[in-house]
Amino acid sequence: MKNLNIPLFLLALLAVFCFMLVGVAIGYRSVIFSLLFLLLGFSVMGFGFVVKRKQRNQEA
Repeated sequence: MKNLNIPLFLLALLAVFCFMLVGVAIGYRSVIFSLLFLLLGFSVMGFGFVVKRKQRNQEA
């Protein structure tokens, strides 16, 4: 079994939580918060991809 990468796991959970908050903001009919959480979710997810790529380049 592979080791669990805790920082990347927490980043993934944060991204999922941001997308869940988009649904909550839509439920409250708040366009500003839905756009904010959507952008924040994509930013966190992109940051996670960048960190993962840097880790793979360091291993090789």
